[in-house]
Amino acid sequence: MANIIIAPDSFKESMSAREAAEAIQTGFQQAGDEHEYHLIPMGDGGEGTMEALAANLAGVYHTLQVEGPNGRPVEATYALSADGKTAIMEMAQASGLDHVAEHDRNVGAASTYGTGEMIRAALDQGARKIILGIGGSATNDGGAGMIEALGGRLLNEQGEAVAKGGVGLEELSSIDLSGLDARLENTDIVVACDVTNPLLGEQGASAIYGPQKGANADMVHRLDNAIAHFHTLTVETTGHDVKDTPGAGAAGGLGYALLAYLNAELKPGIDLVLDETGFRDSARHADVIVTGEGKIDGQSAYGKTPVGVAKAGKETGTFVIAMAGQLGEGYEEVYEHGIDAVFSLVPGVISVQDAMENGRTYLQQVTRNIAVIYNE
Repeated sequence: MANIIIAPDSFKESMSAREAAEAIQTGFQQAGDEHEYHLIPMGDGGEGTMEALAANLAGVYHTLQVEGPNGRPVEATYALSADGKTAIMEMAQASGLDHVAEHDRNVGAASTYGTGEMIRAALDQGARKIILGIGGSATNDGGAGMIEALGGRLLNEQGEAVAKGGVGLEELSSIDLSGLDARLENTDIVVACDVTNPLLGEQGASAIYGPQKGANADMVHRLDNAIAHFHTLTVETTGHDVKDTPGAGAAGGLGYALLAYLNAELKPGIDLVLDETGFRDSARHADVIVTGEGKIDGQSAYGKTPVGVAKAGKETGTFVIAMAGQLGEGYEEVYEHGIDAVFSLVPGVISVQDAMENGRTYLQQVTRNIAVIYNE
């Protein structure tokens, strides 16, 4: 009897990570021999990561209404672990680009206030650890909105709150943290962040990501200056100069505020998931690890789930199998990064719709065939 770890990412638009793991287990069981299975659904910090971590922590989902990036109410969902101590959330649920129609984008006024409201709701429920993914933002406010929602005050010369959004920071005169939620001092915040951009300049939040959110050249320049001003006052207020920390420019500078104001830890998404699921401890006892995702190609070696899983598995020399809905150009590169064998799910030339609709069946079939060979 072998000890088999099953740790796939989601197969987007076909299966969640949990569903993929269950399909792989079923395929092994169809081959006949009995094994010990450990299902550890994975994610790389992007879409689906909250679901994967929630599955591992027996999380319960909570939905609340928060202020969206453009000021209108939106519904945001996060998960709370079974013991109530850990909240798993994605900032995009509250402040993501998906909440704003392309014709309605105004990145200069977009705010992370709703993300702060989501964090505050988790604190109200007793969470003392926040795991936060910060991809997919609509915002470029340096995280100022989040700080306001958590009790900080950003004031102009008249002592009034500045307008929300990055442009509003042009009028910032002082920062009052006397009302910042005291519970944050005893809360660990771990952030999934796969970008290394600083806060300001040619590689900063405004220049690199502002145009993707609708900012023209003039707006990029204006936002960068406004956030530079915010940074100056942040250092005066907190004593923390983190503008050049890798990831400070993530999510329109939300990474910066998390570092400077909330003492957060920024980690690559796959590393965060491996740590939070206890994957490395489980891998020490494994005979084989099975991973996978929708597509494996030459880019999979750079921070994607299968290679992250494989590298962790190779720390103990475990054999690693990967499965993918599609094998793209250069997929062979993953052999240099810990994956021993790669298999495509599709049985032949089929339509994309067929592959999506029947992905679970194809995954079971391929796994069953692999298992027969493995059992021999």
